[in-house]
Amino acid sequence: MFILDLLVVLLLSYTGLVTVYLFFFAVAGRLRSLPALRKPVGEALRRMAVLIPAYREDGVILESARQGLSQTYPADAFDVVVIADSLQQSTLDTLRTLPIQVVEVSFAQSTKAKALNVALQQLPEQYDVAVILDADNLMAPDFLGQVDAAFGQGWNVVQGHRVAKNTNTSVAVLDAISEEINNHIFRQGHRAVGLSAALIGSGMAFDYRLLKELMPSVQAVGGFDKEIEMRLLSRGVGFGYLPDALVYDEKVQSEAVFERQRTRWIAAQFKYLQLNAGPGLKALFTGNIDYADKVFQTVLPPRILLMGTLAIGVVAGLLFGSSILLIGAALQLALLLLTFYLSAPAALTRKIGPAELLKLPLLFGRFIKSIYRMKTARNQFLHTPHGADPVSKP
Repeated sequence: MFILDLLVVLLLSYTGLVTVYLFFFAVAGRLRSLPALRKPVGEALRRMAVLIPAYREDGVILESARQGLSQTYPADAFDVVVIADSLQQSTLDTLRTLPIQVVEVSFAQSTKAKALNVALQQLPEQYDVAVILDADNLMAPDFLGQVDAAFGQGWNVVQGHRVAKNTNTSVAVLDAISEEINNHIFRQGHRAVGLSAALIGSGMAFDYRLLKELMPSVQAVGGFDKEIEMRLLSRGVGFGYLPDALVYDEKVQSEAVFERQRTRWIAAQFKYLQLNAGPGLKALFTGNIDYADKVFQTVLPPRILLMGTLAIGVVAGLLFGSSILLIGAALQLALLLLTFYLSAPAALTRKIGPAELLKLPLLFGRFIKSIYRMKTARNQFLHTPHGADPVSKP
Protein backbone atom coordinates (compact mmCIF):
# COMPACT_ATOMS: atom_id res chain seq x y z
CA MET A 1 0.00 0.00 0.00
CA PHE A 2 2.88 2.37 0.80
CA ILE A 3 4.42 1.85 -2.62
CA LEU A 4 1.07 2.42 -4.32
CA ASP A 5 0.50 5.64 -2.37
CA LEU A 6 4.03 6.79 -3.27
CA LEU A 7 3.34 6.18 -6.96
CA VAL A 8 0.11 8.16 -6.71
CA VAL A 9 1.93 11.06 -5.04
CA LEU A 10 4.66 11.02 -7.70
CA LEU A 11 2.09 10.97 -10.51
CA LEU A 12 0.08 13.79 -8.97
CA SER A 13 3.26 15.79 -8.39
CA TYR A 14 4.10 15.54 -12.09
CA THR A 15 0.60 16.31 -13.35
CA GLY A 16 0.32 19.11 -10.78
CA LEU A 17 3.54 20.75 -11.97
CA VAL A 18 2.35 20.57 -15.58
CA THR A 19 -1.12 21.92 -14.74
CA VAL A 20 0.23 24.86 -12.71
CA TYR A 21 2.72 25.66 -15.50
CA LEU A 22 -0.09 25.82 -18.08
CA PHE A 23 -2.34 27.84 -15.76
CA PHE A 24 0.41 30.39 -15.05
CA PHE A 25 0.93 31.20 -18.73
CA ALA A 26 -2.81 31.18 -19.41
CA VAL A 27 -3.27 33.88 -16.76
CA ALA A 28 -0.23 35.81 -17.99
CA GLY A 29 -1.67 35.88 -21.48
CA ARG A 30 -4.90 37.35 -20.15
CA LEU A 31 -3.28 40.01 -17.98
CA ARG A 32 -0.88 41.53 -20.47
CA SER A 33 -1.39 42.41 -24.12
CA LEU A 34 1.48 42.63 -26.58
CA PRO A 35 2.44 46.11 -27.83
CA ALA A 36 1.12 47.24 -31.21
CA LEU A 37 3.48 47.05 -34.17
CA ARG A 38 4.65 50.33 -35.68
CA LYS A 39 6.98 50.40 -38.65
CA PRO A 40 9.71 53.04 -38.25
CA VAL A 41 9.01 56.09 -40.42
CA GLY A 42 11.04 56.14 -43.61
CA GLU A 43 12.39 52.60 -43.24
CA ALA A 44 12.75 50.71 -46.52
CA LEU A 45 10.57 47.67 -47.14
CA ARG A 46 12.25 44.30 -46.66
CA ARG A 47 12.29 41.95 -49.61
CA MET A 48 10.64 38.65 -48.69
CA ALA A 49 10.57 35.09 -50.00
CA VAL A 50 7.37 33.23 -49.12
CA LEU A 51 8.44 29.57 -49.11
CA ILE A 52 5.69 26.93 -49.49
CA PRO A 53 6.90 23.31 -49.39
CA ALA A 54 4.26 21.17 -51.10
CA TYR A 55 4.54 17.38 -50.90
CA ARG A 56 1.69 15.67 -52.79
CA GLU A 57 -0.53 18.66 -52.08
CA ASP A 58 -2.23 18.98 -55.48
CA GLY A 59 -5.61 19.53 -53.83
CA VAL A 60 -4.64 22.74 -52.01
CA ILE A 61 -1.44 24.23 -53.41
CA LEU A 62 -3.03 26.12 -56.32
CA GLU A 63 -5.36 28.04 -54.01
CA SER A 64 -2.52 28.78 -51.59
CA ALA A 65 -0.19 29.99 -54.36
CA ARG A 66 -2.84 32.26 -55.89
CA GLN A 67 -3.94 33.66 -52.55
CA GLY A 68 -0.33 34.21 -51.53
CA LEU A 69 -0.08 36.86 -54.24
CA SER A 70 -2.99 38.82 -52.73
CA GLN A 71 -1.04 40.79 -50.15
CA THR A 72 -1.31 44.49 -49.44
CA TYR A 73 2.50 44.38 -49.30
CA PRO A 74 3.95 45.77 -52.57
CA ALA A 75 4.12 43.04 -55.22
CA ASP A 76 7.69 43.93 -56.17
CA ALA A 77 8.87 43.39 -52.58
CA PHE A 78 8.05 39.69 -52.24
CA ASP A 79 8.10 36.43 -54.18
CA VAL A 80 5.97 33.35 -53.64
CA VAL A 81 8.11 30.23 -54.00
CA VAL A 82 6.40 26.83 -54.24
CA ILE A 83 8.77 23.95 -53.48
CA ALA A 84 7.11 21.22 -55.52
CA ASP A 85 7.72 17.65 -54.32
CA SER A 86 5.80 14.85 -56.08
CA LEU A 87 3.13 17.13 -57.54
CA GLN A 88 1.19 16.06 -60.62
CA GLN A 89 2.31 17.45 -63.96
CA SER A 90 -1.00 19.25 -64.46
CA THR A 91 -0.51 21.02 -61.13
CA LEU A 92 3.04 22.03 -62.08
CA ASP A 93 1.83 23.34 -65.44
CA THR A 94 -0.82 25.50 -63.75
CA LEU A 95 1.62 26.79 -61.14
CA ARG A 96 3.98 27.93 -63.89
CA THR A 97 1.26 30.13 -65.36
CA LEU A 98 1.26 32.18 -62.14
CA PRO A 99 3.71 35.01 -61.35
CA ILE A 100 5.51 32.84 -58.79
CA GLN A 101 8.68 30.76 -58.62
CA VAL A 102 8.50 26.95 -58.72
CA VAL A 103 11.39 24.89 -57.37
CA GLU A 104 11.02 21.20 -58.17
CA VAL A 105 12.58 18.71 -55.74
CA SER A 106 12.66 14.93 -55.48
CA PHE A 107 13.93 12.74 -52.67
CA ALA A 108 13.98 9.05 -51.80
CA GLN A 109 12.57 10.14 -48.44
CA SER A 110 10.87 13.53 -48.48
CA THR A 111 11.01 15.95 -45.55
CA LYS A 112 10.23 19.63 -45.18
CA ALA A 113 13.81 20.34 -44.07
CA LYS A 114 15.23 18.81 -47.25
CA ALA A 115 12.83 20.78 -49.46
CA LEU A 116 13.67 24.07 -47.75
CA ASN A 117 17.41 23.40 -48.00
CA VAL A 118 17.23 22.83 -51.75
CA ALA A 119 15.15 25.98 -52.27
CA LEU A 120 17.48 28.13 -50.16
CA GLN A 121 20.47 26.85 -52.15
CA GLN A 122 18.83 27.77 -55.46
CA LEU A 123 17.29 31.13 -54.59
CA PRO A 124 19.31 34.34 -55.00
CA GLU A 125 20.69 36.30 -52.06
CA GLN A 126 18.39 39.26 -52.65
CA TYR A 127 15.97 38.54 -49.80
CA ASP A 128 15.88 39.97 -46.29
CA VAL A 129 13.16 37.76 -44.80
CA ALA A 130 12.00 34.18 -45.41
CA VAL A 131 8.39 33.33 -44.57
CA ILE A 132 7.55 29.62 -44.26
CA LEU A 133 4.03 28.36 -44.90
CA ASP A 134 2.40 24.96 -45.21
CA ALA A 135 0.82 24.08 -48.54
CA ASP A 136 -2.70 24.60 -47.15
CA ASN A 137 -1.99 27.95 -45.46
CA LEU A 138 -3.67 31.20 -46.51
CA MET A 139 -2.16 34.48 -45.31
CA ALA A 140 -4.36 37.39 -44.25
CA PRO A 141 -3.83 40.31 -46.69
CA ASP A 142 -1.72 42.31 -44.21
CA PHE A 143 0.43 39.40 -43.02
CA LEU A 144 3.68 40.39 -44.75
CA GLY A 145 3.24 44.01 -43.73
CA GLN A 146 3.04 42.99 -40.08
CA VAL A 147 6.11 40.78 -40.46
CA ASP A 148 8.00 43.73 -41.96
CA ALA A 149 7.00 45.95 -39.03
CA ALA A 150 8.12 43.31 -36.51
CA PHE A 151 11.52 43.04 -38.14
CA GLY A 152 11.72 46.83 -37.99
CA GLN A 153 11.44 46.51 -34.21
CA GLY A 154 14.51 44.28 -34.09
CA TRP A 155 13.14 40.74 -34.30
CA ASN A 156 15.00 38.16 -36.38
CA VAL A 157 12.39 35.42 -35.91
CA VAL A 158 8.63 35.86 -35.50
CA GLN A 159 5.66 33.51 -35.35
CA GLY A 160 2.35 34.57 -36.82
CA HIS A 161 -1.05 33.70 -35.40
CA ARG A 162 -2.20 30.48 -37.05
CA VAL A 163 -5.98 30.08 -36.90
CA ALA A 164 -8.43 27.50 -38.18
CA LYS A 165 -9.52 27.65 -41.80
CA ASN A 166 -12.26 25.06 -41.19
CA THR A 167 -14.43 23.74 -38.36
CA ASN A 168 -16.56 21.42 -40.47
CA THR A 169 -16.25 18.27 -38.31
CA SER A 170 -16.12 17.56 -34.59
CA VAL A 171 -12.44 16.66 -34.86
CA ALA A 172 -11.73 19.92 -36.70
CA VAL A 173 -13.50 21.92 -33.97
CA LEU A 174 -11.43 20.26 -31.24
CA ASP A 175 -8.23 20.68 -33.27
CA ALA A 176 -9.02 24.38 -33.78
CA ILE A 177 -9.56 24.85 -30.04
CA SER A 178 -6.30 23.03 -29.29
CA GLU A 179 -4.46 25.35 -31.69
CA GLU A 180 -5.84 28.45 -29.99
CA ILE A 181 -4.98 27.14 -26.54
CA ASN A 182 -1.42 26.66 -27.78
CA ASN A 183 -1.40 30.18 -29.21
CA HIS A 184 -2.52 31.65 -25.91
CA ILE A 185 -0.27 29.66 -23.57
CA PHE A 186 2.90 29.10 -25.57
CA ARG A 187 2.89 32.33 -27.59
CA GLN A 188 0.78 35.08 -26.05
CA GLY A 189 1.40 33.96 -22.46
CA HIS A 190 5.12 33.41 -22.93
CA ARG A 191 5.66 36.76 -24.60
CA ALA A 192 3.65 38.44 -21.84
CA VAL A 193 6.36 37.47 -19.33
CA GLY A 194 9.28 38.16 -21.66
CA LEU A 195 9.97 34.63 -22.92
CA SER A 196 10.08 33.53 -26.55
CA ALA A 197 6.98 32.44 -28.39
CA ALA A 198 6.85 28.84 -29.58
CA LEU A 199 7.29 28.15 -33.28
CA ILE A 200 4.72 25.98 -34.98
CA GLY A 201 6.19 24.96 -38.35
CA SER A 202 4.32 27.42 -40.56
CA GLY A 203 3.24 31.05 -40.51
CA MET A 204 6.71 31.94 -39.24
CA ALA A 205 9.34 34.34 -40.56
CA PHE A 206 13.13 34.41 -40.27
CA ASP A 207 15.95 36.72 -41.14
CA TYR A 208 16.88 35.25 -44.52
CA ARG A 209 20.60 34.93 -43.88
CA LEU A 210 20.02 33.44 -40.45
CA LEU A 211 17.75 30.76 -41.89
CA LYS A 212 20.09 30.00 -44.78
CA GLU A 213 23.01 29.62 -42.40
CA LEU A 214 20.99 27.42 -40.02
CA MET A 215 19.10 25.06 -42.33
CA PRO A 216 21.99 22.86 -43.59
CA SER A 217 22.42 21.60 -40.01
CA VAL A 218 18.68 20.80 -39.69
CA GLN A 219 18.16 17.20 -40.78
CA ALA A 220 14.88 16.45 -38.99
CA VAL A 221 12.63 13.73 -40.41
CA GLY A 222 9.71 15.26 -38.52
CA GLY A 223 9.44 18.27 -36.22
CA PHE A 224 11.91 20.48 -38.07
CA ASP A 225 10.47 23.49 -36.24
CA LYS A 226 11.44 21.87 -32.92
CA GLU A 227 15.01 21.50 -34.11
CA ILE A 228 15.11 25.12 -35.27
CA GLU A 229 13.74 26.24 -31.88
CA MET A 230 16.33 24.31 -29.94
CA ARG A 231 19.27 25.40 -32.07
CA LEU A 232 18.36 29.09 -32.07
CA LEU A 233 17.31 29.35 -28.42
CA SER A 234 20.51 27.62 -27.33
CA ARG A 235 22.33 30.43 -29.16
CA GLY A 236 20.27 33.12 -27.46
CA VAL A 237 18.08 34.01 -30.46
CA GLY A 238 14.54 34.78 -29.26
CA PHE A 239 11.21 34.62 -31.09
CA GLY A 240 8.45 37.22 -31.28
CA TYR A 241 4.72 36.64 -31.71
CA LEU A 242 2.32 38.54 -33.96
CA PRO A 243 -1.22 37.93 -32.62
CA ASP A 244 -2.83 40.03 -35.37
CA ALA A 245 -0.86 38.53 -38.27
CA LEU A 246 -3.24 35.74 -39.23
CA VAL A 247 -2.48 32.60 -41.22
CA TYR A 248 -5.44 30.32 -41.92
CA ASP A 249 -4.57 26.65 -41.49
CA GLU A 250 -6.64 23.60 -42.36
CA LYS A 251 -7.54 21.56 -39.28
CA VAL A 252 -7.59 17.78 -39.40
CA GLN A 253 -11.05 16.44 -40.14
CA SER A 254 -10.90 12.78 -39.12
CA GLU A 255 -9.65 10.67 -36.25
CA ALA A 256 -7.26 8.75 -38.53
CA VAL A 257 -5.48 11.89 -39.74
CA PHE A 258 -5.49 13.25 -36.17
CA GLU A 259 -3.67 10.12 -34.99
CA ARG A 260 -1.18 10.30 -37.86
CA GLN A 261 -0.37 13.95 -37.16
CA ARG A 262 -0.04 13.47 -33.40
CA THR A 263 2.20 10.44 -33.89
CA ARG A 264 4.64 12.67 -35.76
CA TRP A 265 4.42 15.38 -33.09
CA ILE A 266 4.96 13.03 -30.15
CA ALA A 267 7.91 11.36 -31.86
CA ALA A 268 9.52 14.77 -32.45
CA GLN A 269 8.86 15.86 -28.86
CA PHE A 270 10.46 12.74 -27.42
CA LYS A 271 13.44 12.98 -29.78
CA TYR A 272 14.24 16.56 -28.84
CA LEU A 273 13.81 15.79 -25.14
CA GLN A 274 16.50 13.12 -25.48
CA LEU A 275 18.82 15.45 -27.41
CA ASN A 276 18.37 18.52 -25.23
CA ALA A 277 17.67 17.35 -21.66
CA GLY A 278 21.28 17.73 -20.49
CA PRO A 279 22.04 21.04 -22.23
CA GLY A 280 18.65 22.39 -21.16
CA LEU A 281 19.33 21.67 -17.50
CA LYS A 282 22.71 23.34 -17.82
CA ALA A 283 21.08 26.36 -19.48
CA LEU A 284 18.86 26.81 -16.43
CA PHE A 285 21.94 27.48 -14.32
CA THR A 286 23.72 29.63 -16.91
CA GLY A 287 20.81 32.04 -17.35
CA ASN A 288 19.40 30.92 -20.70
CA ILE A 289 15.86 30.62 -19.37
CA ASP A 290 14.34 30.64 -22.87
CA TYR A 291 16.19 27.48 -23.87
CA ALA A 292 15.62 25.78 -20.51
CA ASP A 293 11.89 26.54 -20.74
CA LYS A 294 11.71 25.13 -24.26
CA VAL A 295 13.38 21.91 -23.12
CA PHE A 296 10.94 21.70 -20.18
CA GLN A 297 8.08 21.86 -22.69
CA THR A 298 9.27 18.55 -24.13
CA VAL A 299 8.27 16.80 -20.88
CA LEU A 300 4.72 18.20 -21.01
CA PRO A 301 2.17 15.55 -21.99
CA PRO A 302 -0.37 16.38 -24.70
CA ARG A 303 -3.27 18.14 -23.01
CA ILE A 304 -5.87 15.56 -24.00
CA LEU A 305 -3.70 12.88 -22.37
CA LEU A 306 -3.33 15.03 -19.27
CA MET A 307 -7.07 15.67 -19.08
CA GLY A 308 -7.89 12.00 -19.69
CA THR A 309 -5.38 10.85 -17.07
CA LEU A 310 -6.80 13.20 -14.46
CA ALA A 311 -10.37 12.13 -15.27
CA ILE A 312 -9.35 8.48 -14.89
CA GLY A 313 -7.67 9.44 -11.62
CA VAL A 314 -10.91 10.89 -10.28
CA VAL A 315 -12.84 7.73 -11.18
CA ALA A 316 -10.12 5.47 -9.76
CA GLY A 317 -10.07 7.50 -6.53
CA LEU A 318 -13.80 6.96 -6.13
CA LEU A 319 -13.68 3.26 -6.97
CA PHE A 320 -10.72 2.39 -4.75
CA GLY A 321 -11.40 4.83 -1.93
CA SER A 322 -8.15 6.75 -2.36
CA SER A 323 -8.75 10.24 -1.00
CA ILE A 324 -5.28 11.41 -2.13
CA LEU A 325 -5.95 10.39 -5.71
CA LEU A 326 -9.54 11.61 -5.73
CA ILE A 327 -8.89 15.06 -4.26
CA GLY A 328 -5.59 15.61 -6.07
CA ALA A 329 -6.89 14.58 -9.48
CA ALA A 330 -10.17 16.48 -9.05
CA LEU A 331 -8.46 19.74 -8.07
CA GLN A 332 -5.98 19.47 -10.91
CA LEU A 333 -8.70 18.63 -13.42
CA ALA A 334 -10.68 21.69 -12.31
CA LEU A 335 -7.59 23.89 -12.67
CA LEU A 336 -6.86 22.44 -16.11
CA LEU A 337 -10.41 23.10 -17.31
CA LEU A 338 -10.13 26.68 -16.01
CA THR A 339 -6.87 26.99 -17.98
CA PHE A 340 -8.67 25.87 -21.13
CA TYR A 341 -11.47 28.36 -20.44
CA LEU A 342 -8.99 31.23 -20.10
CA SER A 343 -7.09 30.21 -23.23
CA ALA A 344 -9.74 29.29 -25.80
CA PRO A 345 -11.73 31.98 -27.65
CA ALA A 346 -15.45 31.99 -26.94
CA ALA A 347 -16.29 31.83 -30.65
CA LEU A 348 -14.79 28.35 -30.76
CA THR A 349 -15.91 27.04 -27.37
CA ARG A 350 -19.50 27.81 -28.36
CA LYS A 351 -19.10 25.17 -31.08
CA ILE A 352 -18.60 22.43 -28.49
CA GLY A 353 -21.66 20.20 -28.27
CA PRO A 354 -22.47 16.56 -27.49
CA ALA A 355 -20.71 15.34 -30.65
CA GLU A 356 -17.45 17.06 -29.71
CA LEU A 357 -17.61 15.85 -26.09
CA LEU A 358 -18.16 12.28 -27.27
CA LYS A 359 -15.10 12.57 -29.49
CA LEU A 360 -12.79 13.32 -26.57
CA PRO A 361 -12.51 9.71 -25.26
CA LEU A 362 -11.97 8.50 -28.83
CA LEU A 363 -9.18 11.01 -29.41
CA PHE A 364 -7.66 10.06 -26.05
CA GLY A 365 -7.49 6.49 -27.35
CA ARG A 366 -5.98 7.69 -30.62
CA PHE A 367 -3.27 9.49 -28.66
CA ILE A 368 -2.45 6.28 -26.80
CA LYS A 369 -2.13 4.50 -30.15
CA SER A 370 0.09 7.28 -31.48
CA ILE A 371 2.57 6.65 -28.64
CA TYR A 372 2.89 3.02 -29.74
CA ARG A 373 3.45 4.14 -33.35
CA MET A 374 6.11 6.66 -32.35
CA LYS A 375 9.02 4.56 -33.61
CA THR A 376 7.63 4.66 -37.16
CA ALA A 377 7.50 8.46 -37.12
CA ARG A 378 11.09 8.73 -35.92
CA ASN A 379 12.36 6.96 -39.06
CA GLN A 380 9.78 7.98 -41.65
CA PHE A 381 8.08 11.31 -42.37
CA LEU A 382 4.33 10.92 -41.75
CA HIS A 383 2.71 13.34 -44.15
CA THR A 384 -0.56 14.93 -43.02
CA PRO A 385 -2.69 15.20 -46.18
CA HIS A 386 -5.05 18.11 -46.76
CA GLY A 387 -8.14 18.77 -48.81
CA ALA A 388 -11.81 17.92 -48.79
CA ASP A 389 -11.18 14.17 -48.46
CA PRO A 390 -7.71 13.86 -46.93
CA VAL A 391 -8.14 10.31 -45.70
CA SER A 392 -8.37 8.94 -49.22
CA LYS A 393 -5.16 10.54 -50.37
CA PRO A 394 -1.83 8.65 -50.47
